[in-house]
Amino acid sequence: MSDGTVETIPDWRTLVARQRPPWPDEARLGEVVAGLAALPPLVTPEECDALTSDLARVAAGRAFLLQGGDCAERLDDVSVPAIERKLGLLRKMAAILGLPVVTVGRIAGQYAKPRSWPTETVDERTLPVYRGDAVNGSGFSEAERRPDPERLRRVYDASKYTVDVLRGGMFVSHEGLLLDYEEALTRRDPRTGRRYAGSGHLLWIGDRTRQLDGAHVAYFASIANPIAVKLGPTATAEHALALIDRLDPDRTPGRLTFVVRLGARRVRDLLPELVEKVNASGASVCWVSDPMHGNTFQAPSRHKTRRFEDVLAEIAGFLEVHRALGTHAGGLHVELTGEDVTECVGGGLAFEDLHRNYTSPCDPRLNTGQALELAFLVADMLR
Repeated sequence: MSDGTVETIPDWRTLVARQRPPWPDEARLGEVVAGLAALPPLVTPEECDALTSDLARVAAGRAFLLQGGDCAERLDDVSVPAIERKLGLLRKMAAILGLPVVTVGRIAGQYAKPRSWPTETVDERTLPVYRGDAVNGSGFSEAERRPDPERLRRVYDASKYTVDVLRGGMFVSHEGLLLDYEEALTRRDPRTGRRYAGSGHLLWIGDRTRQLDGAHVAYFASIANPIAVKLGPTATAEHALALIDRLDPDRTPGRLTFVVRLGARRVRDLLPELVEKVNASGASVCWVSDPMHGNTFQAPSRHKTRRFEDVLAEIAGFLEVHRALGTHAGGLHVELTGEDVTECVGGGLAFEDLHRNYTSPCDPRLNTGQALELAFLVADMLR
């Protein structure tokens, strides 16, 4: 527990911001960021506080979080029908689960992606890696792969359009990766004086950027939104406890969610210690399973893919651990789409089907049929 002392939060701009794009024109970036700072935020503090209250019910075992959407949104794919298909799919899944469900879209801001390597090589040609439409293009050319700060304004416009379509129908979330963009849309609530990220209701820190001395943790510590942290196989219970002290010193129910992405083969071995030690500390966090990112591999066709049965197996392991410990399995965080894509195998798709309609620029998503089947199977597990 916090000892009541007030810790000064360092300015994230004085720290290392891992995964920050190598912007070739910092002056132009500054101009774009200044322009964004003059625009209205996309969400309100009242909406963010409402989500914190909903997530407090999740942390207390009285509700289940369903969070889902694209791996990486595309600026050219924003339309009312596409947005409504995603909303409709998540609502159907929530109804199938048969529980009090808090629904959060991975939408209206998921335009930037952390990457393992700064470059990629194809046919002996090396170019900067694609980092999401907020940064550069997915086409393999020098012009496409050049980071362009003008894209940040396009992200704002696309996200605003999406939020306007969804207003009142679903909370929105994304990885808070590009801190220049996030800071530009951060506003102080005149009611309370607290800072809120205005780009989305819930933001999360990725597994690659959760360093305690890093810029992302410092920025997230400075905002009052509900927040999440992805925990991969290298996360220790000690690190999780330190993250709680840094990000939720007041132990506010609903403030902090841990999204575990451990892999189907390791979840039963790695998750128990994390949950046991956090639970023993008295912290009230939401435990959520991301069954996608620990189960990615390359198909014979060289497509990046995931097996439906591996996704299901990680969820099963996640639920089993919580049952054994007497703790609450709080929810799911899934990459999915309302489109008829062919990106994950299983659930009716084989390796030879992947080429038919593989449209994701990064990671493979469950299609509508697979997502609904998953919801039915998880509902059975929860019963």
